[in-house]
Amino acid sequence: VHGGDIILSMRFLLLLVAGTSYAACPDLASQTLPHTTIQSATLVTGGEVSITGQQSPLQNLPKFCRVAGTIRPSTDSDIRFEVWLPEEADWNGRYLGAGNGGFAGSINYGGISTGVRSGYATASTDTGHSTAGGFTIDGSWANGHPEKLIDYGYRAIHETTLVGKALVKAYYKKPLEHSYFSACSNGGRQALMEAQRYPEDFDGIIAGAPANNFTHIAAEFVWIAQALTSAYIPSAKLPAIEAAVVSSCDAADGVKDGVLDDPRKCKFDPGSMVCPAGAAESESCLTLPQAETLRKIYTGIGRGGLAGFEPGGETGFGGWTAWITGAALTKSAQFGFGSQMYAHMVFGDKDWDYKTFDLARDMKVADEKIGKVLNAMDANLKPFSKRGGKLILYHGWCDAALPPRNTIEYYEAVRTKMGTKQADRFLRLYMLPGVQHCGGGPGPNHFGDFEKEPDATSNLRLALERWVESGVTPANLTAVRYKNNRPASGIERNRPICAYPQVARYKGSGSTDEAVNFECKLP
Repeated sequence: VHGGDIILSMRFLLLLVAGTSYAACPDLASQTLPHTTIQSATLVTGGEVSITGQQSPLQNLPKFCRVAGTIRPSTDSDIRFEVWLPEEADWNGRYLGAGNGGFAGSINYGGISTGVRSGYATASTDTGHSTAGGFTIDGSWANGHPEKLIDYGYRAIHETTLVGKALVKAYYKKPLEHSYFSACSNGGRQALMEAQRYPEDFDGIIAGAPANNFTHIAAEFVWIAQALTSAYIPSAKLPAIEAAVVSSCDAADGVKDGVLDDPRKCKFDPGSMVCPAGAAESESCLTLPQAETLRKIYTGIGRGGLAGFEPGGETGFGGWTAWITGAALTKSAQFGFGSQMYAHMVFGDKDWDYKTFDLARDMKVADEKIGKVLNAMDANLKPFSKRGGKLILYHGWCDAALPPRNTIEYYEAVRTKMGTKQADRFLRLYMLPGVQHCGGGPGPNHFGDFEKEPDATSNLRLALERWVESGVTPANLTAVRYKNNRPASGIERNRPICAYPQVARYKGSGSTDEAVNFECKLP
């Protein structure tokens, strides 16, 4: 942490203790906060609210105070933020920070609208740069702008949190009871940055599918793109690949349900799908080079670099077509993120050619140049733990965007660094069978956080709050799969999600679609 960050944090703490209280929403516009300009403070009557740049209006909002402003901690910073404050009668006494996916570039209105509906004072930021249309795979904003990269890497979330808490203090005229942060993907990386760099910011943190090993993840993305360039696997072959995986490995967990409970135990050999000698290539088989490409995707770069992607989640809305193989060569999200990071954040060359990428050489360059800004790999969470902070990690086993085993490796690194007994006091990991990137997939894929599952046994966010506020350690939760993935259609299946390293095992009788017929056991 830079010394300047410590000084600014002290200033904000003093402001929180001695800040002036305000009774009306518009009065928040006159708040004076370090390197912060508040552009507007408006009382919103609720209901349907249209947001500039958003395709559709936000629905069913309560009455709230909407504060918008800009934070400029450096001469090249331009961090836009919004803080949404429910009416005092609706406020639950908590602050909730909402993170960003991908390269950010827009305020997470979905996150803060869900937060304010649930009674939280909540905030989000664009992390210091704006991209047209919101979420885009464009890294050009970072080219030649190291301060903007720092804002994106960690500073913007922290600065927004300080401003958000100060506005909570001013608006409600009463102390903030607890503060939380919950996000997935790049937001999971942001969550771990907060726990590692700014342990005082939040009492409880949920980090889903964290992109915390950022430089190595981008390196693997480009490395996979090179493999696909040598032998491209078209989307039309993915259903046959997934069917072969499921046929080979599904029964290993004791239940044939189309979901692999622990894909690491699957020994599927891509070579088994090679087209027979003399037979024409088809959608149901692979060429020898394609089988080798598939093997690389499953294996990953390894050698202390990064695990690969697990078998069993190749198809579906959030599967390999979106993330890995793309609808065509170089049309995947992975290629976009990997090539944009190296072009703009590492080499500063918009014309950089991914075909020139050398794994050993260029990953080392990225680590040295931007690793300290973007990677959230510090396993020493003692400051966060010492003040009572609680951290929940989760990752879907079918994630095609970020390697699931990367999250396990970070979890184990913390336990090694801090000792198992100490780590278990504040840290939990849930690996979710059949769940894709941050949700979706063939398995039970609703597990709370921002969902409205009823209580702390089925809602990750409520489990975290109970842990922080009542000292009830979360153990095993229940995930739900709805019919047609629509809650209004009713429940199709529910299943325990077990605190890692436990896994759900069928008891041997009763419906395999009901969680009561499973128990969590060590593998």
